[in-house]
Amino acid sequence: MAEDRDESIWRARLRWRMRGAWQGPAFAAFTVAEAVLLNRLPIAGDTGLDVVGGFLLCGFLNLAVVGFLAPLAARLLRRRRPSPLPLPVLQDRVATTLMGTLAVSLLAIGVGHHASVVAAQREYAEHLQAVRTYVAHQAPPEYLAGIGAEEVWKQKTGFYRTCVPGPDPRRNLCLYVTTDGIPTVKRDPDMQSNSRIAGPDNPGRRGGG
Repeated sequence: MAEDRDESIWRARLRWRMRGAWQGPAFAAFTVAEAVLLNRLPIAGDTGLDVVGGFLLCGFLNLAVVGFLAPLAARLLRRRRPSPLPLPVLQDRVATTLMGTLAVSLLAIGVGHHASVVAAQREYAEHLQAVRTYVAHQAPPEYLAGIGAEEVWKQKTGFYRTCVPGPDPRRNLCLYVTTDGIPTVKRDPDMQSNSRIAGPDNPGRRGGG
């Protein structure tokens, strides 16, 4: 009789564990999916996060959900609406729901921001084409080999400082490009590279591509 009772309790606990076992798999799945999402659909800026950076950010966000928001929300929910579910199971379900909500929110923000990303990419391409046309037709011939290796510093929307490397690494062909309307190009007398002026980690600096 005691053995039957113990087996019944064990089975009941197993069922509760199975019903409250979504948090771990959901954490892994949402973190990976959100990292890819932030790479493909950035929620801010002109370019997406690299997958590793996105994975670290999303892992932190989901960890905050699991470790802080879900326990708090589960206890508040239990106080307002008594539930027959054990607290760990309720907390697991709340955590899974909140992580899903976070993923959907990132997707919605990314979709909403996508038009801005496309516009920024189009502007960047127009500026780069203006730079390469200038180099091909107006610059000293020693800079032709630098086409494709441009160092770009986007200082603000519609305004770039782009440097084309030459045979002397200390003497770059640096151009100011404005993309409002028809792109205009003006040579900068300062031949220092963007990385030297703004630093190699400047978030607005990127390669020409």
